[in-house]
Amino acid sequence: MPKSHPPYPPELRRRLVDLVRAGRSPVELAEEYEPSEQCIRNWVKQADRDHGKRLDGLTTQEKEELARLRRENRNLREERAILSKAAAWFARETGKIPSGSSNS
Repeated sequence: MPKSHPPYPPELRRRLVDLVRAGRSPVELAEEYEPSEQCIRNWVKQADRDHGKRLDGLTTQEKEELARLRRENRNLREERAILSKAAAWFARETGKIPSGSSNS
């Protein structure tokens, strides 16, 4: 497997997107700069989504929120599993099994 490339700086992305919008083709920009032609095309598409010119995908902000919510969901599931195991352990240690409902 090839090694992954570190992310390109946001300024380079913006500059290349601006150059494409100014009329330069992604092919010639790919020859002049390091990112591939497809990478530059993807950046232009994402910039169009972020500015409301395209509606065929998530904006950068929506992607970031989705990633944050997925991380939070994963953490909550882990915490719930830990609490469930702790409750079972305490129930075994005390010899009492809690009922499924609370009548307090």
